[in-house]
Amino acid sequence: MSEHRRRSSNPGDGEQPAGGGSDGERPYAFGSPVEGAPRYGRGGRPAGGPDELRSEGIRRGARETAQQPRLTRAEMRKQAQKKGGGRGGESGPPGRADRSGGKPGKKRFIDYPRFGKSGFRRWLPSWKLVLSLFLIFFGGTVGAVGVAYQMTPIPKLNELVHDQNNIYYWADGSEMTRKGTTNRQIVELSDISRPAQDAVIAAENESFRGDSGIDPKGIARAVYNMATGGETQGGSTITQQYVKNAYLSQDQTLTRKVKELFITLKINGQLSKDDILTGYLNTSWYGRGATGIQAAAQAYYGVNAKDVNVCQAAMLAGLLKGAAVYDPTLSDGNHKNMQERWTWILSRMVATGKINQADSDKCGKEFPPPIERKAPANMNGEVYYLVDTANKYLASKDPSITQQKIDQGGYQIYTTFEKDKVEQLKKAVDDVQADSLKPDKREADKFVQVGAASVRPGDGAIVALYGGPGIENGHYSNNADSTGIPVGSTFKPFVLATAMQTGVLTETDDQGKPKRINAASKYLADDNSEIHKSDGSPAIGDDGKPYHQRNDSRNNPGYVSLKTAMQYSYNVPFVQLGQDVGGKAVEDMALKLGLRKESLVANSTLTYPLGTSTPSSIRMATAYSVFAARGQQADPYSVSKLTYNGAAVPAFTKPQLKTVLDQAVADNVTDVLENVAKAGTGTKTNALGRPVAGKTGTTDAGTSAWWVGYTPQLTTAVGMWREEPGTSKLLSLNGTAGHESVHGGDFPTDIFTRYMKAALNGQPKMDFPTPEPIGEEVDSSGAPASPSASASASESASAPASTDPQPGPSTSSSAPSSPSASATDTEKPCFLGPLCPSPSGTRPTGKPTGTKSPSGTASPSGSASGVPVP
Repeated sequence: MSEHRRRSSNPGDGEQPAGGGSDGERPYAFGSPVEGAPRYGRGGRPAGGPDELRSEGIRRGARETAQQPRLTRAEMRKQAQKKGGGRGGESGPPGRADRSGGKPGKKRFIDYPRFGKSGFRRWLPSWKLVLSLFLIFFGGTVGAVGVAYQMTPIPKLNELVHDQNNIYYWADGSEMTRKGTTNRQIVELSDISRPAQDAVIAAENESFRGDSGIDPKGIARAVYNMATGGETQGGSTITQQYVKNAYLSQDQTLTRKVKELFITLKINGQLSKDDILTGYLNTSWYGRGATGIQAAAQAYYGVNAKDVNVCQAAMLAGLLKGAAVYDPTLSDGNHKNMQERWTWILSRMVATGKINQADSDKCGKEFPPPIERKAPANMNGEVYYLVDTANKYLASKDPSITQQKIDQGGYQIYTTFEKDKVEQLKKAVDDVQADSLKPDKREADKFVQVGAASVRPGDGAIVALYGGPGIENGHYSNNADSTGIPVGSTFKPFVLATAMQTGVLTETDDQGKPKRINAASKYLADDNSEIHKSDGSPAIGDDGKPYHQRNDSRNNPGYVSLKTAMQYSYNVPFVQLGQDVGGKAVEDMALKLGLRKESLVANSTLTYPLGTSTPSSIRMATAYSVFAARGQQADPYSVSKLTYNGAAVPAFTKPQLKTVLDQAVADNVTDVLENVAKAGTGTKTNALGRPVAGKTGTTDAGTSAWWVGYTPQLTTAVGMWREEPGTSKLLSLNGTAGHESVHGGDFPTDIFTRYMKAALNGQPKMDFPTPEPIGEEVDSSGAPASPSASASASESASAPASTDPQPGPSTSSSAPSSPSASATDTEKPCFLGPLCPSPSGTRPTGKPTGTKSPSGTASPSGSASGVPVP
């Protein structure tokens, strides 16, 4: 090895051991470098020869003289560090790491990706990094919580609830009424009876007195559900519910839930449990427009909060779960819900030691009934029902707009109701009742109810409704939106529309689909005829025997067209037609037309086509408006615009039209129903002096009577029934107004005609479109190939039978025959076995068998009780 390679860069150092480093040349661990190979200086960079290194040392003040002080290795390292080098640095002696890629010149603050690691380990954070990040996040969270905690104000109790008015407008923009929550009074805890306090704690939060104000599991569950789109949940402790009532909106959002947590922690830390309970009881909504326990005690029992007893307290506490569901005065379902909850709350009060069993037993098995609601003067007449309808529509379109939120006020509600039409409909009802009913003289004239609604076809706007005589007369239920009243034969047009639109299962077209029929198709209309399934086999009643259907009239008109069957509202043809098209198809059609699923009975019921279902007047008017609009359906709506504190609320726009019927089908149904009004059971409408189409409906025993009719401009449904006060039990209309029986062609049709005459006054008379031919004549199995003499006579007959108070054909023969008719190759095949007509053209005759109806009631001389007839 040459001398200059063994020489130290600092004279006097002597020889350096192999591997030693200096500011000079880079030593090699194994002998000399290969000739020609580059040499490296500081930081692994190529360096020049010894002369260059020596010159650099001179520039830095290092002289190669014998007098230069010798530096120890420690001194050399310090000198190198001062120059920015050091072990692993630019000026430090290179080590093994240099040969493997080198370390960074300066240490990184965050060593990620990790230095000196390869593969998966390079991207795996070190425990130091994980711990550091956790501490930073935890510290930041604690800091944020602390800031939020410190910045959360606690306002005064009297400032927590800000009442505003809601303003309702008529369709023309003029003000209808104002409604606001003014029924509120703050009271101290000492003015709230102990049972009222204990009942609320037992019902809402048994651990209230000793808990921390929050339920961690409940919070986590609610946050998770809201974050993942699951079911929303409210606060599970009284403290949380108080915070929600007092400081936050009722919105079920993740942001509100987080705010609720912060505020709850501060409230629980700064207020006593008594203060929190006082705030909660004074800010909770109990229904009937009552905010706070004092207002609720007055609204439901006419007493002050300090005088509420155990039995009353349990009922009031039950309302906190939701007055819309538990106010027992709103519906029978609510009454049942409250009974169950009231019993449960009393049991919890016993279990928690707040009362003993003897105190609970004193309440009996029924909760104390609330007093009647007080009627505000600005809600008299039909206004209350209009507001009720509008509020229900708001909630249906936007579930966040609860009754509680509405009661808090701030809304401007622009309705579709036309003031003049509302007044005209009310006058028509009042006039008919005044002319016909004498409740002080006839028992059957008491408790008569009327519900009516008027809808604009092709739009869906509810322009008028009659909900009852007014809350000033103690009537709070909205009859126009009431369900539970069978609609009778007004349901038959839906069956006919189904047969025209989707076809019957008894025959198929060229494509193998059910054949679409027309109104000329003939069906047997004899009273007490046997009904058959679409495959020809007998339909079986509840008694296990072949089912026979009765008509309201006891005559036997033979085979008649469906148009004639609708004209005189025969039951037998439509029950058979229902079997031929299938109950599911009829149900689907009813839903498309606008009826609600919950108002329909099981479609498998044999009498389903006769209107055993119970839609409201609003929904029946909506469904018939599809015929008037030539197949276009629009959902009913009562609010055209909504603003909250002046800002428009989205989603309250006119519903979109949907085509649910072929135009030709709708026009043919209208043609059939126009014939009902002209020459059938709805002839009273002829007094209107313009084209009208519609259908009557009556249930057996006269429990309800209907007329649903329309012109091209307006559709109106009118229902009439008697209802036992305080229950939903229907009473018979027989004997009302001195009539032996009441039919849809009586008072409901009269009300319709009087109202429509006024509502359409000044509007042009419009004819219905001429219907285009549709479908084919598909006669029921057994119908003669050519009309028989008596069948033809029955088609043209119009004299009512002695037992039928409505117009209808009469015959003296139960089995019409045609001497000239004989079996031919053109006769339709029959699959009814012994019931098939003979070659002479006779049809099967139905003999009374005394079988039970589908309801199970024996009916040898008439249809089962509750089975609708015209």
